[in-house]
Amino acid sequence: MAPKHHPTPLSGGDRKALAKELGRARAMTTILAGQAAEVRAKGEALIRQADKLLCESWNERMWADGGPIDPSPTVDQAINGGFASLEIECSRCKTKRDVDLAVLRHPPTTFVHDLASRLRCSKCAKAGRRPSATLLQLMSRPRPAASET
Repeated sequence: MAPKHHPTPLSGGDRKALAKELGRARAMTTILAGQAAEVRAKGEALIRQADKLLCESWNERMWADGGPIDPSPTVDQAINGGFASLEIECSRCKTKRDVDLAVLRHPPTTFVHDLASRLRCSKCAKAGRRPSATLLQLMSRPRPAASET
């Protein structure tokens, strides 16, 4: 956007008044930009906290009800809330694995409960079987031994 042109008044008093008002306007833009940045940071922190509480709530419902609960947080909400991995269990061999949500090839708006039908046990896949995985919980960080999906 092009800068706004303010025609310079002819009289000295008007020129001084215009210069003073332009100085105030420039100072106000700096103040308002700073306030906007502060409010945006607070808002992002609140959204991060809301995403964390949503993931914790879903984990509690999963534990209480024992199955994939719909609705669940989305992949990007889980990552934003600090839950970067998903614990799954093979329905056949009962092997527990951690899946890093950031490396999944799914849109970030995919719901976590929708991943249950897409995740497979890599151990059973080597034996020629492809059983689906059971979702257990969202985890804040993966266990030291990384696993494959």
